[in-house]
Amino acid sequence: MTSPIHPGPVDWTGENPGIYLKDAQDGPWTGLMTFFRIVWSPHGMGHGVVVLDQPGVERGLPEAQNFCITDNEPLARFLVAEFFSNFMSFRVSPGINAISYLPLTEVRRAGDPRTKYQEIVKSKDFEVVMTWDKLGTPYAVDMPPDKGPTKKHEMYSLFVDAGDAAVTVNGRALRGRVVERDFAGTRKSTAFLAFSESWMRTA
Repeated sequence: MTSPIHPGPVDWTGENPGIYLKDAQDGPWTGLMTFFRIVWSPHGMGHGVVVLDQPGVERGLPEAQNFCITDNEPLARFLVAEFFSNFMSFRVSPGINAISYLPLTEVRRAGDPRTKYQEIVKSKDFEVVMTWDKLGTPYAVDMPPDKGPTKKHEMYSLFVDAGDAAVTVNGRALRGRVVERDFAGTRKSTAFLAFSESWMRTA
């Protein structure tokens, strides 16, 4: 009988919703965002948001608004290096290699994940507002390592796709719109909530 307890170490667990934007379905990424609220990791708990306002350029502040706001920088750097930089949209975006890290001053959520939901993150100079709208039916994912972005983790999560979404930085919207992405052999929205997400190492 197979044990119900996963044998691998847990690298982190928490929330990791995202909004990935393009001008056209077959075009380049024009704006990328991934939010995290981690309840356990080797680096402790923490919150943050990674924003790539110019995904195609390997530059951070002040030349490009490619940055991360966080209340746990070691955790944020761990997530960017080991996970986010392997996500398909970020892997092809040079901006992920040059983000500036900024101290978080406030984080809060608003709305209802059944209909319209928001995460708001602030630093001294920036306010990032993330909005997921026209939310669909939740679905659970058990992603095996060979199909996942790191190739060495099994990932469990609950996803809720958004029909519409936006990211604003100090009131200015990131360019682009929600399109479709390939996900586990299906077509899913590039804007989604991801709750109860856990990454277990297998290699």
